[in-house]
Amino acid sequence: MSARGSIATARRVLRQLRRDPRTIALLLLVPVALITLLKFVFDGQPQTFQRIGAPLVGLFPFTTMFLITSITMLRERTTGTLERLMSMPIAKFDLLLGYGVAFALVASVQAALTASVAYAALDLETAGPAWGVIALAIANALLGMSLGLFVSAFARTEFQVIQFMPAFIFPQLLLCGLFVDRDLMAPALDAASYALPLTYAFDALERVTAGEAFGGALALDVAVVAGVIAVSLALGAMTLRRRTP
Repeated sequence: MSARGSIATARRVLRQLRRDPRTIALLLLVPVALITLLKFVFDGQPQTFQRIGAPLVGLFPFTTMFLITSITMLRERTTGTLERLMSMPIAKFDLLLGYGVAFALVASVQAALTASVAYAALDLETAGPAWGVIALAIANALLGMSLGLFVSAFARTEFQVIQFMPAFIFPQLLLCGLFVDRDLMAPALDAASYALPLTYAFDALERVTAGEAFGGALALDVAVVAGVIAVSLALGAMTLRRRTP
């Protein structure tokens, strides 16, 4: 492991993002626009916005980071950039850690901006602290990033990456409990939801927004999310092929 390699990778990824204003707009402005739209969609049902607003602030980074990371890594693979990097004396984990650092920084800005608008301008109120929602939003961004790095190995084109959204992400959004309480779902779907990482991410957000202290069920949710991040990064590292110059 080398901190220098990870930092160099993070700087390179951030430079690439800085040169792509459309991606920056997707990462920073779209979540703000969506949470604002949601506020006015439920203008006549403020209690609904209060229930799902904060969890959505924490889940937006998951979906956007999954999409951005999987496309970015696919480009690295198809353009030969990844092959050239792997021919250099840099560990696989250092490369993935660099991506994690870069996207964690972007996620921090995204979560802070979205939460600031939601709490300050849209009158979102939660029993738990806003910083807890932001912290979990960053963790969820890392979850999306790690899954995106892994699944990018199974795509050959950007169109195939987009197809992972309805096949891999949408079912998790539907079954995590965001739209319908899992206890009200069919028993088979309720059981299946426990195998999906986004279920635990959503549960953690619900517990934090309800003001629950860290420990017990909340600690378990966070531990599961952290474990999935670690496993996904390990599987992602296995897909990186070491080449010699």
